[in-house]
Amino acid sequence: MAEFESIRAAQGSRAAAIDAGLRAHMNKVYGTMSGGLLITALAAWAIAGLAVTNVNNGGASIGAGRYLTELGYMLYVSPLKWVVMLAPLAFIFFGWGAMLRRSSAAVVQVGFLIFAALMGLSLSTVFLIYTPFSIAQTFLVTSIAFAGLSLWGYTTKKDISGWGAFLIMGVIGLLIAMVINIFLQSPVWLYAISAIGLLIFAGLTAFYSQSIKNTYIQHAGAGDQEFLDKAAYDGALSLYISFLNIFQFLLIFMGQQE
Repeated sequence: MAEFESIRAAQGSRAAAIDAGLRAHMNKVYGTMSGGLLITALAAWAIAGLAVTNVNNGGASIGAGRYLTELGYMLYVSPLKWVVMLAPLAFIFFGWGAMLRRSSAAVVQVGFLIFAALMGLSLSTVFLIYTPFSIAQTFLVTSIAFAGLSLWGYTTKKDISGWGAFLIMGVIGLLIAMVINIFLQSPVWLYAISAIGLLIFAGLTAFYSQSIKNTYIQHAGAGDQEFLDKAAYDGALSLYISFLNIFQFLLIFMGQQE
C-alpha cells in the first residue's frame, strides 16, 4: 500500500512540475510575441514619421498636405519597395527553418527580433494610410479577438491538430490571391481576401495555441531545454504572424483613411 502511495505521490509531483513548466513556457511564448509586436509598432511608427513631411519639398504628395521625404520615396515608390514588401516573407520561407535547425536558442531569439523590426518597416505604410484612432481601435479589437481564440485553443479538449494542413493550404491560396490582386487592384477581391484571411488566421491562432501546449507536454520529460526554448520562439513567431494578419485584415474593414 505504501508503495502505491509513493507512486501516486511521484506521479502527482511530476504532473505539478509539468504544469508549472507549461505555465512558464506559455508566459515565455506570449511575452516574446508581445515584445515582437511592440518592436514592430515602434519601428513602423518611427519609419513612417521619417518618411513623411508636411513641408512641400517637391516630393511625391500623398494627400492632406503631406509629402514623401527622400527616405519615403526610396521605401515606397522606388524598386526598393519590393524588397521592403518581400523581405519578411523571404525570412520566413528561407531563413527561419534553417535557423531553428542549426542555431542556438539565443540566436533564434535575435532572429525573431530582427524579423519583428523588418515587419515594422514593411507595415509602416499603415501609418501613412489610416488615421491613428482607427489603427488603435483595430489593434484593440484584434487583441480581444486574439485572446479569445488563443484561450479557446489552449483550453479546449477537442483535438484540432487536423486543422493545420487545411489552414496552411488556405494561407498558400490566400498568398496567390493577394499577388494576383496586386495587378488587378480589385476592391471586391480585396474584401473577399480579407474576409477569408480573417477566418484562416482565426483558426490558426487556436491551432497554434493548442500545438504549442502539446509540444511542451510531449517534450517536457526529455530535459532538452534548448529544444523547448527554440520551440517557445517558434510558437511566438507563429502567434505573432497570426495576430498581425488578423490586424491587417480587420483594418481593411475598420480602418479610416487619412
